[in-house]
Amino acid sequence: MLLIVFIAQNQATVPLQYFGWNGSVGLGLTMFISAVAGGLVIAVVAVARIMQLRSTTAAQRKKLNHWGP
Repeated sequence: MLLIVFIAQNQATVPLQYFGWNGSVGLGLTMFISAVAGGLVIAVVAVARIMQLRSTTAAQRKKLNHWGP
């Protein structure tokens, strides 16, 4: 609900230039898209790090089990 209010209150049109693409977009929509894109980048990095840590943990566990009792 707060996001809808935010977008509705920020309807000013701003020029946008991105890799040769030129246009004008609402400020609220631009900020929303930027926030979503940033969140996706963070999620991808987090998933990669979690997978790396799991792989390391599994390798260490395997090494410990090999030398265990």
